[in-house]
Amino acid sequence: MPENKRTASGALGGIVGLVGLSAVAGLLVTAAVTPAIAVSGAAASSAITIFDKMPSYLQPDELMQPTTLMAGDQVLAKFFDQNRSPVTFDQVSPVMYDAILSSEDPRYYQHGGVDLIGTTRALLSNASGGETQGGSSISQQYVKNVLVQRCERDAKAVEKTDTDPGMSRDEALQKCALEAIQADGVEGYQRKLQEMRYAIQLEKEFTKDQILLGYLNIANFGGVTYGIDAAAKRYFNVPASQLNIGQSAVLAGMVQNPNRFRIDQAEGSIFDNDGTAYNKAPDGSIDDVDQGTIQALYTLRDNGEITQDQLVAAADGYSETKGRQLYVLSRMEADGKITHEQYVQFAVEPITPQITSTDQGCAASSAPYFCQYVVSTILNDPAFGAGTDDRVRALRQDGLTIQTTLDWRVQDAAQNAMSEYAPQSYDGIKFGSTAVNVESKTGRVLAIAQNTKFTQDASLAQTDPTYNSVVFAGDSNNGGSIGFSAGSTFKLFTLVDWLEKGHSLNETLNGRLGPVPSMTNSCTGNYVNTSRTVINNFNNDRGYVGTPLRFTRDSLNTGYLQMASELDLCDIAKTAAKLGVTRGDGSPIEMKYPNNVIGDDNVSPIAMAAAYATVANGGTLCQPKVIDKVTASDGSERAIPERTCSPALSPEVAATAAYALQGVMAGGGTGSRANPGDGTPMLGKTGTHEGHETWMIESSTNTTTAVWVGNYNGTVDLFRKYFNGLQLADIRYPLARDIQSASNDFYGGDRFPDPASNLLRTQQRDLPDVVGDSIDSARSTLEGLGFRVSVGDPVDSELGGDKVAAQNPGAGSAPAGSSITLNPGNGKGGTVPDVIGRTLSAAQNDLKAAGFENVAIGPCKESDKAPDGGQVTATEPAARTATSKSTPVTLSLSAKDCP
Repeated sequence: MPENKRTASGALGGIVGLVGLSAVAGLLVTAAVTPAIAVSGAAASSAITIFDKMPSYLQPDELMQPTTLMAGDQVLAKFFDQNRSPVTFDQVSPVMYDAILSSEDPRYYQHGGVDLIGTTRALLSNASGGETQGGSSISQQYVKNVLVQRCERDAKAVEKTDTDPGMSRDEALQKCALEAIQADGVEGYQRKLQEMRYAIQLEKEFTKDQILLGYLNIANFGGVTYGIDAAAKRYFNVPASQLNIGQSAVLAGMVQNPNRFRIDQAEGSIFDNDGTAYNKAPDGSIDDVDQGTIQALYTLRDNGEITQDQLVAAADGYSETKGRQLYVLSRMEADGKITHEQYVQFAVEPITPQITSTDQGCAASSAPYFCQYVVSTILNDPAFGAGTDDRVRALRQDGLTIQTTLDWRVQDAAQNAMSEYAPQSYDGIKFGSTAVNVESKTGRVLAIAQNTKFTQDASLAQTDPTYNSVVFAGDSNNGGSIGFSAGSTFKLFTLVDWLEKGHSLNETLNGRLGPVPSMTNSCTGNYVNTSRTVINNFNNDRGYVGTPLRFTRDSLNTGYLQMASELDLCDIAKTAAKLGVTRGDGSPIEMKYPNNVIGDDNVSPIAMAAAYATVANGGTLCQPKVIDKVTASDGSERAIPERTCSPALSPEVAATAAYALQGVMAGGGTGSRANPGDGTPMLGKTGTHEGHETWMIESSTNTTTAVWVGNYNGTVDLFRKYFNGLQLADIRYPLARDIQSASNDFYGGDRFPDPASNLLRTQQRDLPDVVGDSIDSARSTLEGLGFRVSVGDPVDSELGGDKVAAQNPGAGSAPAGSSITLNPGNGKGGTVPDVIGRTLSAAQNDLKAAGFENVAIGPCKESDKAPDGGQVTATEPAARTATSKSTPVTLSLSAKDCP
């Protein structure tokens, strides 16, 4: 156990150390700079002045620590420049303190920050050209590490210019470390003297125990392993409190040259089986460290304290580190910290590390694409710093604990479904698939799954299609994707705008295939189809006259184009924006052309999931979020990225849109194959873009799943290509179904609100008189007005079969979308002429002229105002009725004297 009380001489050293060292430093620096000149009193005085004017106060910074992403109580991933787990003084084994002090600073509790004896000896040896010696006290080494960490913390990449070759961040970090240990020439002495200056002042501010612990917490132990606790766990799989004598000696021996003496890179033994040392170096030499190992073990063997086999085994694999361990053990024995028996016990014991992983980054995560989306959020959000360098430090150095929104139950279900249904690659296709599940009422992203394996190695992703670094579910800002063409899932925004403009789901429109109608766009200019462009339906469906309710269920392109023609494309674009959807590159949706109505723009699956979740959530948009809480290393809470929930749609519009989208998931709807069928009410929408990209988005009131399957680069058709018996274009259905089923199990779902009655109304429309028109012309006129048309049996009429002889109902008004029956003439009858208002004799003559000989007098009403001869007030059959000429025509009259 280290001594924790300073002796009287140590206290005195603390008081007079600065004065004495100033003089020594002045002489040594002067001798180093002007070796050929005799050291005069003036020169020494000048050097002393320089030393005295050096900065004296050094405030140790917060230790760099790994930032940890958490998902529930499980670690999602870690990120670090320095893998460290700081401990308190009592959390370090006492023998570790003994080992580090005996080997590095045996007079630590006696000096005042600088060991004048060791330092003077080292400086004189180095100045005279002898073997380079360290001579630094623990306090000085702590100072050096503090300065290195400060440099590394501020290290940043430098862009290449015409005059500057530039520097990567890793190169900047290496430069910091190199400058800290640089000991050549004047700069080396200046650095050493500055360390002394700081060390002396440091001991005035902190206790010996605090400095010793600070050193063990900050020191490097090879690679990215920093601090005694991380080292104990890395090399021996124990906490620092459980280190034994041998393990402590290994770690204490490392600090002199951590990357040389690390024990996660095994070597061979330096002994043959007969105990003969062999030379590992190409030139046949044995270096000083190995030589020391050999001599120490030979001594023990020759003294009969160990056997030949023990000698061979003792240095097997880590000979250089064994040498350092033996040195530390010898110093501990010399200082009385261990007995000779303990020295022999651990000297003969082979170094047997139990290496634990220090993997970091998303590639080591069980949910790598979710992880990478979180990383993108951290590196792009001002909550983690004003600039890129600040955010990188937050991710790699600040020791944050970031609680993410991931739910392993949904994530595992999503990735399992992805593995089952989607191939990691497909010959001839840049094939990709992603699925995201979002909590509708909060925006919390519960899962992100992808078909490819994650890598940040761009060259690997280019040569092996099973790897990718892009998060397909994200966008260019978060995840590196530019999104994918939305297909018919984009029809949501036309549907919402239709309802917001007061239109009904039960209005009737002509959704038959034909030239795209002209469209209004108050933002970028109207669209006029001068070339009579036709946009087809899926499966070459010819379309029909129908309602938006039916168009939505069947995903009829031509129906939605007709809806859009009665709206403003600019307003549809604004609807997408207020539901949180932009292009994948972050630019706004513009809706310049009709193909934008049916999903030509690239969009993010996460953004589309949030838009559908808004409908399921009664019109409240909750922006997608992946971070619930951020805690600093000291336990305080830090700000998280700002994400809000706010009304985007009226509850009436949201409920009515949900009503329409529920039809998609019901029997006969295009999304019915993706319905979990577990009794949870579902809404949804399918999407297909040109056969090379497919979507399925579905939602309960509580969770929303968005699935995309397609070409992440290219336009190869997914139809008639199969994986495990399933057409690539159909993978979306079971994939979305299984993920949504899992989230239904854990989050449930309620009944959607009833639609607004005024948005379901049936409208009355003017019905023109088409009798006498050709059948085709009459059909076109009526369907263009949103009526359905059927052709009945021919009726008696003088008109031929290509003409409308009768329509039912007749001219006037009728419910929008109602069916109008047209009857062609048979050429054998006549049409009752309109004789209302004619005198009786004139009416009889007109009827006879039209071929109707059988004319009868019907009801007669006497009136003083009637003209002489009476006046016809009605006929039966009615005027313009097509009928046989033998049909009796009865006249109703008004007369002064009825016959």
